[in-house]
Amino acid sequence: MNKKPLILVTNDDGYYAPGIKALVEVAQSIGEVVVVAPDSAQSGQGHAITIKDPLRLSKIDTFGADIIAYKCSGTPVDSVKLAKNIVLKDRTIDLCISGINHGANSSINIIYSGTMSAAMEAALEGINSIGFSLLDYKFDANFEEAKPYIKQLIEYALENGLGSTKLLNVNIPNLPYAEIKGFKVCRQGKGVWVEDFVESEDPRGEKYYWLTGKFINQDQGEDNDIWALENGYISIVPSHHDLTDYPALKDLKQVENIAHV
Repeated sequence: MNKKPLILVTNDDGYYAPGIKALVEVAQSIGEVVVVAPDSAQSGQGHAITIKDPLRLSKIDTFGADIIAYKCSGTPVDSVKLAKNIVLKDRTIDLCISGINHGANSSINIIYSGTMSAAMEAALEGINSIGFSLLDYKFDANFEEAKPYIKQLIEYALENGLGSTKLLNVNIPNLPYAEIKGFKVCRQGKGVWVEDFVESEDPRGEKYYWLTGKFINQDQGEDNDIWALENGYISIVPSHHDLTDYPALKDLKQVENIAHV
């Protein structure tokens, strides 16, 4: 009898978010599921870890009696670290899946994303990992249309691996199932956030600032995740933690000659 694959599920929207419940439902049909997720919304936390305060794990029954689940007082990355080193110590995690995020994590958004940072942390530990995001920021977003495609990707990753990468950034357009054109493996699109801060005063007369902004697409190619999503495809970007700008290594080599030793 074949042993079920062990799937770790996490997110950044909190253990109570509809997105993670949808992801658990898909994963449960494929393997043994263990959930470790933040106890509160952690969007935009990136790869933050908790070092000044103690971390707490509390067992929860949110996902039913058949699923081992914990809420974590820390960040998404903390959740993965505790899952690997405490909850699943001495066990092999076959796949880590993070999400389903309420909102896009395409292009530069991967840098800020707690969803993707959780998956990246697992990848750093040598675990094949996928971060899933739906292009709908509403709390009550409809994840049903995306479920069949998510299941296909999870099954593919478990059966075939992820090739030379350990991490996939998957973004799903907010479309009916029949209108999604399929998968598009592509690169990360180039774009920036043009930020603004709304200034106001609290009841005590003290100023505060609320971050707002607009995303600007700077990429005219048709081989990137921005284009794929705009054209009805699910974007799949093989991702990595290495932030080295390799072409600049050659350009800046001359800097080695200016040091006076």
